[in-house]
Amino acid sequence: MSGWQALADEAARWRDLGRIAELWWRDDDAVDAGPALDRLLAIVRDARTPLALAVVPARATTALADRLSGETEVDVLQHGYAHSNHATPPEKKIEIGLQRPAMVTLGELGTGWMALERLFGARALAVMVPPWNRIAPVLVPTLPEIGYRGLSTFGPRPRVHPVRGLLQVNTHVDLIDWKGGRTFAGEEKVLAGLVTALARARDGGGEPVGILSHHLAMDAGAWDFLRSLWGRMTKLESLRVRSARELFAPEAGRQGGRG
Repeated sequence: MSGWQALADEAARWRDLGRIAELWWRDDDAVDAGPALDRLLAIVRDARTPLALAVVPARATTALADRLSGETEVDVLQHGYAHSNHATPPEKKIEIGLQRPAMVTLGELGTGWMALERLFGARALAVMVPPWNRIAPVLVPTLPEIGYRGLSTFGPRPRVHPVRGLLQVNTHVDLIDWKGGRTFAGEEKVLAGLVTALARARDGGGEPVGILSHHLAMDAGAWDFLRSLWGRMTKLESLRVRSARELFAPEAGRQGGRG
C-alpha cells in the first residue's frame, strides 16, 4: 500500500467516526525575505493553507515584515531569541536551557517578543517555539508568567496544558532527515509518520497533528512533497488544516507579562 493510500484510509477512519482531524503547518528559522520564503508563500497561496512561521527575533529584518504584510494566511510565532546554542558537547543543542542564569534567558525572550511585536504587530502570537524544539522543563512554568500563552515543540505533547495558562500544540512530522544528510526524509517515511500521528490522535484526545518544514534548508524533494501534501489535503474532507491563531486562541492573545 502506498503512503498516500494509507493516508486516505486513515482519513476515512476519522470520517466513519464522524470526526475531523486537525492538522497545522509550522515552518522554522525565518529571519529575512528571499527566494526560499517566496517559494514557501507560493505554496500557502496556491493551496490556501494557513502557515505558522517561527521567526528568530534577534535576526528578523524589516524586509521580512514587509514581505509578510499582505499574506493573510501567515501567523508569526517566536522562535527563541537568537537561535544560539548555549550547550557544550556532548549536550544537545539548546538555547532556552539552564546553561545561563534564568533571568538572562527570560530577559532575552522578552526582548525578542518586543522585537516581533514591533515588526509584525497583531500578526505575532504569544507562542514560544524553542530552537531545536528544546526547553529546560523548569523554565516552562515561567513562560505564562512573562506573557506567553502557547508552547510548540516536537512530538506527542505530554499534556494539553503543561502549566496553567499555557497551551501546548506540537509538530509531529519533520520533512528533513537531520541525521541522515539533512535531506528530504522521503515520501513514504514522512507519510508513514503522518499516518501514525493521526492514528494516535484518533485513539487519544484528538491532538492537532503538526507538519514541520524549514524553508531555508529544504531540497527539491522536500519542496515537491510539501506542494503535493497540501494540494491533496483539500480533497480529504475529514482532515482540516487549522491556523495557529485558531489552535492557540484564546490563549494566543497576549495578556500581562511583557509586551
